Amino acid sequence: MRKVFYLFTLCFFIFNSSYSQGKPPYFSVTYKGNNEKLDGRLLVMLSKNDKAEPRFQIVDGPESQLVFGLDAEEWEAGKPIVVDGSNAFGYPIKSLSDVPAGDYYVQVLLHKYETFKKADGHVVKLPMDRGEGQQWNLAPGNLYSTPQKITFNPGSARIIPLLLDKIIPPIKEPEDTKYVKHVKIKSELLSKFWGRDMYLGAHVLLPEGWETHPKAKYPLAIYHGHFPSDFGGFRTTPPDTTIPCEYSARFGVDCYNRIVQEEAYKFYKQWTGPNFPRVIAIEIQHANPFYDDSYAVNSENLGPYGDAITYELIPYIEKMYRGIGEGWARFTYGGSTGGWEALAVQVKYPTEYNGCYAACPDPIDFRANTVFNLYEDKNAYFIASDYKQTPRPAHRDSLGRISATIQEANHRELALGTKTRSGQQWDIWEAVYSPVGEDGYPKRIWDKYSGEIFPEVAQYWKENYDLSYILKRDWAKHGKDWKGKIYIYCGDMDNFYLNNAVYFTEQMLEETKNPHYDGEVDYGDRAEHCWNGDHTQPNYISRLRYHQMFIPKWTARILKSAPKNVDVTSWRY
Repeated sequence: MRKVFYLFTLCFFIFNSSYSQGKPPYFSVTYKGNNEKLDGRLLVMLSKNDKAEPRFQIVDGPESQLVFGLDAEEWEAGKPIVVDGSNAFGYPIKSLSDVPAGDYYVQVLLHKYETFKKADGHVVKLPMDRGEGQQWNLAPGNLYSTPQKITFNPGSARIIPLLLDKIIPPIKEPEDTKYVKHVKIKSELLSKFWGRDMYLGAHVLLPEGWETHPKAKYPLAIYHGHFPSDFGGFRTTPPDTTIPCEYSARFGVDCYNRIVQEEAYKFYKQWTGPNFPRVIAIEIQHANPFYDDSYAVNSENLGPYGDAITYELIPYIEKMYRGIGEGWARFTYGGSTGGWEALAVQVKYPTEYNGCYAACPDPIDFRANTVFNLYEDKNAYFIASDYKQTPRPAHRDSLGRISATIQEANHRELALGTKTRSGQQWDIWEAVYSPVGEDGYPKRIWDKYSGEIFPEVAQYWKENYDLSYILKRDWAKHGKDWKGKIYIYCGDMDNFYLNNAVYFTEQMLEETKNPHYDGEVDYGDRAEHCWNGDHTQPNYISRLRYHQMFIPKWTARILKSAPKNVDVTSWRY
């Protein structure tokens, strides 16, 4: 009887081990080091081609290659981690056991996490931004391997050893020039929240004549968007005509890289010319442990970024570079994430900003959270049906051709990181908008695997971050402060279906009374992401002209909206 028991126990152990169930170990990963113990997300990537390293070929679209991820905690140097068909979640194929046999290029990367002891008492492990704008495949300090060609057979028990033999180097800080300055400050608000020193930065574009007009004080143009490595779209030298032409598949335009340089140089000529408004323009750096920017609002998971930007960073810049320093002399603009932020800060801080120009904003009404209603639909990934599951689309082109579904985009994120740590789009919405969970990480808005929506979390999103709902709810209180300040633009074939939420918001704004919103909502016919209101130019040109479009438009309005007896002359030279 005892022998039978031992035999049963042994069989049970074998059956439940990661080396059983027809799922043998495929990869054994190690790294060299001293006595350090590392935390992070370990990613094994397989590619059928060598067009680029596998780490640069993990995308939402059909051209994506394979990634399989698992969490590494307190990983010791020299100690192998086995990555097999049972312990790693994959995208687009969920298990290594299901990968077709064949020749592949394999690469492994560790996206390193750090430990944060937050003021709310939670201890979490997250990837700190290291100057790259929260990009897992570019983050300095991450370990990765040299790609190698292998023959892979999921039915074989052969272990393939992989060594993390490289480290991504630090990124060089941009240098100041005559026109562009770089600011970095320690935020007391954010440092208290995160339990360590946290910083905010900005790239500051000074107006022509700033040095020769020492008594002038200037309005502030605040451009919101993804992490900028330097002030974008500004080039003081003519385009380099010797660089090889690069074709833009997105726009169907050849030599688009040269066009980008040409537009940046044109902006410099306009900025320094006699007729461009003299303002200070800034692009904010607020990358954080969850994403390449914070969405510029206060959040239970990210901290008080809205207050830190509005009450710490912006006043610091205005004081240093002679900004007027009052709400009537500031405006916001941006596209996509930046479009949402431009509107959000105007909504959240009605008197601290005097206008927003929001192009192709991320969903501003969660009744159209891209293609589904967050409050009424039961599942984010599939359309409800008695007899079938119809996947919801996540990305299309101008003809409506779909290249990715919402389930696919979310499963890619799940492979890149658990607990809302992928650093990608759907996870950052969850990190910003959700309350803190019991484990210290953001509460899931839906089950990341199945797509089942959690109504109680959706209600929290509604009350705190559904901008259209908040505008309607609080119009009686703040309508007078929002009047004439809201301008929204979107292509009606936005790649991410962002126009759907704009339709709901436009309807709400048109119904406002006492006062009427007195702004503008406009659409680009067949225009993709990120159309910004210019009907005279193709999208591939207008998207490069945010500063040229909105700064003159706003400064013309400021003369009508500025309080009486304030200085509107010293900067108008």
